[in-house]
Amino acid sequence: MSDILNYYNQFDEWGRLEREPIEFQVNWHYIKKYIPEMGYLLDNGAGPGKYSLELAKEGYQVTLTDLTPRLVEMAKNKAIEMGLDKNFNGFYAADARDLSMLNDDQFTASLMLGPMYHLQEENDRIKAIEELKRVTQRNGIVFVAFMPRVRHILTSLLYPDHWKPNDNVDTIIDFSHTGCFNHADTGRFTEAYYFNIEEINPFMESLGFETMELIGSNVGAILNKDNWAYWRDKGEDEVNKIINLIKEQASNPHLLGISSHLLYIGRKK
Repeated sequence: MSDILNYYNQFDEWGRLEREPIEFQVNWHYIKKYIPEMGYLLDNGAGPGKYSLELAKEGYQVTLTDLTPRLVEMAKNKAIEMGLDKNFNGFYAADARDLSMLNDDQFTASLMLGPMYHLQEENDRIKAIEELKRVTQRNGIVFVAFMPRVRHILTSLLYPDHWKPNDNVDTIIDFSHTGCFNHADTGRFTEAYYFNIEEINPFMESLGFETMELIGSNVGAILNKDNWAYWRDKGEDEVNKIINLIKEQASNPHLLGISSHLLYIGRKK
């Protein structure tokens, strides 16, 4: 995990969500749709706490965990600055595969919007989901983020110089079989795992969850800066219509492969 820690120690994850606001808006739309009205929530792999802080604003009691101590401290400081620290029941530096500091059946709902990106071994992926299940109450709702393999295949073909060693077709073909990606350039997004879309629901269901929905967190990722500039020039009303359209189409199964991230929503049996 050292490369992952080094990456997130220098990467501006809070800034990424600010630069890519639609992903947050889409996820938030579906989180609000399914989350219980009140309760105790876990944000596991929370990064700097973007979702946790919004949930705290809504009056939920939140426990935050992340692998990177720097991000946990950042989230804690932001909670204090915003006067939301009383809505947090703890800030923990923790590996998603081992949440032993948390009790069984502790949470009404649980978020895990990052750890599955980096667990390349199947046993580790299973451990992380089993831990999430353990700490979530029966009938509790879980929100788990995944990255789709087909999207990274397309991204590699479009921008090979940015995604080495996927700058040749043989490597891309190998990736299409394994889902494992290790960036050749130091300091870039690495030790990553991308799921085949059709495997996500069966994977979660095999570990004790009932599938409620699988959505594309940002099917608008296909739009580049020039595309957005065109629509912004037409006014804020047009942009808002696009965002609403993206939210509406997020659950369209035919569009999942163009989204950079996916959000699985399920209920613990």
